[in-house]
Amino acid sequence: MDCKEIYLTYLKNEKKVSENTFSSYSNDITGFEEYLNGISCSLKDATKTNLLNYMLEMQSNGKSSSTIARKLASLRSFYGFLCDRKIIDENPAQNVRNYTSESKTPEILTGTEVEVLLSQPDEDSLLGRRDRALLEVLYATGMRVTELISLDVENVNVEIGFINCESKGKKRVIPIYAEAAKALKYYVEKVRPLMFDGKGGPLFLNRNGTRLSRQGFWKLLKTYKNSAKITKEITPHTLRHSFAVHLLENGADMKSIQEMLGHSHISSMQVYNKILKQKITNVYYNSHPKAKKSI
Repeated sequence: MDCKEIYLTYLKNEKKVSENTFSSYSNDITGFEEYLNGISCSLKDATKTNLLNYMLEMQSNGKSSSTIARKLASLRSFYGFLCDRKIIDENPAQNVRNYTSESKTPEILTGTEVEVLLSQPDEDSLLGRRDRALLEVLYATGMRVTELISLDVENVNVEIGFINCESKGKKRVIPIYAEAAKALKYYVEKVRPLMFDGKGGPLFLNRNGTRLSRQGFWKLLKTYKNSAKITKEITPHTLRHSFAVHLLENGADMKSIQEMLGHSHISSMQVYNKILKQKITNVYYNSHPKAKKSI
């Protein structure tokens, strides 16, 4: 078993990381391995110079700073493990600085853009009803997409209007507004029984009656973005970010939003404060008569 396989086995069997985390580490290490193969070098023999050149190549190929930083973090962890197990003597990623030249602010939809996006599914079709419920619940709760598609029927109470969410062993209860509860109730009671012959199980199903995947959600989100003629870059995380900023704009306190989002540390919320302050600054300079004259 080579060093990559030893590490991946450790992640799966001892660390018991999620499927998405495992896939991310595996892809990041494999990407570096393929680069090294091109220069006739192995993962075990890689040097700090190799790693720096790899980062420069990713930059020249248009990779974002966040992507490069994530790959570096994966490789630092991988080589740290190899050092701990005495498989190699030195961690080539140990003193490589994080790639942070770009600090990208998350894309946020306006309230109008959210309304237009949520109105795109065709509610005369089964999948359209499912998609309306999906989008409404995502925006109503700010859940991560993985959390959303991992929900089972028993996790929701459509009568009272709340969802039990569990992520990384932590549980939280999230309320949903009336319109989202209505869309979810219709899907659960009228649509889902036609897609799945049985009780319990996955909440959101694909056309084959099995759990909807992240890839499936990505595809439908892209479809509705295009039909809504929204020019902003939208990812599955966009509605989560928009949820947080819109709550802040309407007076919600940071601690409550942190709990609803499932963040362990309040520091994770500072990006939303930054966005809100920037929006307020923009409104000031675009609206105040004296400020407008000075621009």
